[in-house]
Amino acid sequence: MAATLNHRKALLILNGLQHVGPIMLRRLLDAYDHDPVAVLSGDRKKLLSVKGVGEKAARVLVHWSDHFDLSKEIERMKASNIRFIAQTDDAFPPMLQEMYDPPIGLYWKGEYNIDRPCIAIVGTRRATLYGHSVARKFASELSQLGFCIVSGMARGTDTAAHEGALEAGGQTVAVLGCGLDIVYPPENLDLYKQIAATGAVVSEFPLGRRADRQTFPMRNRVVAGMCEAVIVVESAVAGGSMITARFAGEQGRQIMAVPGRIDQSSSGGCHQLIRDGATMITSVDDILEELRYARPTQPEAGLPMESEASQVELNDLERQVLDCFKGGELCLPDRISQQLNRPSAEVSAALMGLELKRLVAKRADGCFEAH
Repeated sequence: MAATLNHRKALLILNGLQHVGPIMLRRLLDAYDHDPVAVLSGDRKKLLSVKGVGEKAARVLVHWSDHFDLSKEIERMKASNIRFIAQTDDAFPPMLQEMYDPPIGLYWKGEYNIDRPCIAIVGTRRATLYGHSVARKFASELSQLGFCIVSGMARGTDTAAHEGALEAGGQTVAVLGCGLDIVYPPENLDLYKQIAATGAVVSEFPLGRRADRQTFPMRNRVVAGMCEAVIVVESAVAGGSMITARFAGEQGRQIMAVPGRIDQSSSGGCHQLIRDGATMITSVDDILEELRYARPTQPEAGLPMESEASQVELNDLERQVLDCFKGGELCLPDRISQQLNRPSAEVSAALMGLELKRLVAKRADGCFEAH
């Protein structure tokens, strides 16, 4: 069976064997002169001589066809217009080559190949409206300036970053922590299709592999590895974006963080990163300066502006309620009622009016936040 394999098919098999991690793969390829066919044709004794390869891994490698259906994988890839880009291919993202443990290949959906500098924009899944706005604005401006925006297509910050790039007509790449035949989170199906149509959706995991605690950190390492810089917009101290930032530091990438309110946990990770030496950014010009890119001299295309309260007709109570959100405050209706000394029913009606005018939004925790 192994005699019919070529280099690319052998890499596809090795990439799909779940008992063989990226570090073990690199050691195996080093031991077999970077010949994946030889790895799959190797005898048990030589395989066991490779550091980190135990009985279970050796058995999987010798009997790989019992663990990975190559024909089925290729058929499913063709049906979904997915290709496998090997580490040795010209289309493989160039900065990933510099990593200590790069994936040996990537499943790739979309015609776009990396042809420009990449910047990652990541953050919490529970982003505030402020976080959404910053991620979308940075992604939009950076993509117009010629950068490719990379993120993980997760809820919250990642979604806003991809949407900002798409709305600006720029390039964006989504790196998934599951197989490309699985859309996660499921509500991002339309976003998945939009990214694949103009950019690319990529993963190092075989089709059918579901996301879990192991795959997300591996995904984060690829996000960081593809990019010149990682921008953390909002993150708790123990958030997944902090893992991406750590990988970025280990790989010699620039780490940037957006400051937030000191009383919001979603800013705790960013403030820790800044305290530990990450670059604090408040504008795209800060990013360009840190990366030593000059802003183009020609006028930029106009960016869509958010609605402002001054442009919307408000009654007296609505304006008083809106003033309670100055400084990025998160407010509960009862607190606003006490602050203004107005009945709860009147405050609730005013909040509903502000919601309809898209000036405030209700969060999952019951608090309201201004746009």
